[in-house]
Amino acid sequence: MGDLLDLLAVWMPRQRWYGTKGRDPQLTLIAEWELVVPGTRVLLVRDEAVTPAAVYQVPVSQRDAEVVLPGSLIGPADDGRVWSDAATDPAFTDLLFRLVSLGGAGAALGDEFVGVPLSAAPVTAPEGVPARVLSGEQSNTSIIFRPEGAPPVICKLFRQVNAGINPDVELQSALAAGGATFVPAAIGEIRGTWTAADGETVTGSLAFAQEFFEGVEDAWRVALQAATSGSDFSGPARALGASVARMHVALAEVFPTVAPDADVRAAVAAAWERRLGIAVSEVPGLAPYADRIRDVYAEAVAAPWPPLQRVHGDLHLGQVLHTPTNGWVLLDFEGEPLRPIAERRSPDLAARDVAGMLRSFDYVSGAVADDDGAAVRAWVIAAQQAFLSGYAETVGAAHTAPDALLAAFELDKAVYEAIYETRNRPDWVGIPLAAIGRLAPLP
Repeated sequence: MGDLLDLLAVWMPRQRWYGTKGRDPQLTLIAEWELVVPGTRVLLVRDEAVTPAAVYQVPVSQRDAEVVLPGSLIGPADDGRVWSDAATDPAFTDLLFRLVSLGGAGAALGDEFVGVPLSAAPVTAPEGVPARVLSGEQSNTSIIFRPEGAPPVICKLFRQVNAGINPDVELQSALAAGGATFVPAAIGEIRGTWTAADGETVTGSLAFAQEFFEGVEDAWRVALQAATSGSDFSGPARALGASVARMHVALAEVFPTVAPDADVRAAVAAAWERRLGIAVSEVPGLAPYADRIRDVYAEAVAAPWPPLQRVHGDLHLGQVLHTPTNGWVLLDFEGEPLRPIAERRSPDLAARDVAGMLRSFDYVSGAVADDDGAAVRAWVIAAQQAFLSGYAETVGAAHTAPDALLAAFELDKAVYEAIYETRNRPDWVGIPLAAIGRLAPLP
């Protein structure tokens, strides 16, 4: 196993889902499941290259080199064979589809790697279902299944895993079970049980399968096309606001809410301040605005707050699909990757999601290649106002966040974006910095 860990330490940094860019992994094996598929296992490895340590799921197959797809090779194994990424291995993907569809144990021994069906409708799981890894995904690995005579399914392998049910599984499956059409239907999940660093036995989500909408575009592409052509987007933006509001109403009905007492406000303010501190240290252009940002945060803390509830947590135009049957459909309820998992699972203010969408519309102005910046800016403002109108009309005035609170969450999101862009796309950092200048103007 030591040789395989050494191979993974070289292979993992080249994968899009590896989160600690620019550092060499420091890997320790914490769980290993020998699957019922010969030569295939799923590893959980702890990476100490980052604090707190990250735990990654890595399914691997030991196969003859000639059957391994290009790009899936990890390195040499015993007996002239090679280790490869099992996400592209038909034997593994067949097992994956069977587990999420029908449930049952996937490991050779014990019940530590099991499938849990989530669909009320009867599902079959034939052998040899065509499977394809979705390209372009950043933090997980998604596999699209196209069973003959049945609708396609997309199964997300969570690459970074945590103890407990992943919010993506928890929230989306609860919404789908309640009849919501603004999320995909849930099919099933896979859970693993392992020993955590403190010696406690824990269970967590390893994969989640859901309905796949074929041939549709996400809201980012739809909005970008509209902005590029100068088309009015007010109607679609208003409908999107209504869909987000329906999501919040449904989540508040299904999950407990929390009164915004002094301790809750202090915790939210502390999270804002923690993020701002990171940003000031990493983004030089942000420093002049720090005091004014804190003023906006203070105004928000003093404003009236609605109850806290479960929210999407990382809502933007790329997390929404435009479908001909269901209208706007919301995806990916995992929350912001940079936020601690405990925060992502906790009740929050719905204004976080609203602010995320407003910021996403703002990014359109930075992505449109147009000499008439004023026209694009006007398009963004009109889309944002229509989105807010659709949201407020659906959720009701009593549940709409005050302006001061929404402004604080917009700022916090822009601060997050400034960190992200500085780390990953320095040429884009001007977009969040310009927003910060508008939201927290200097005297």
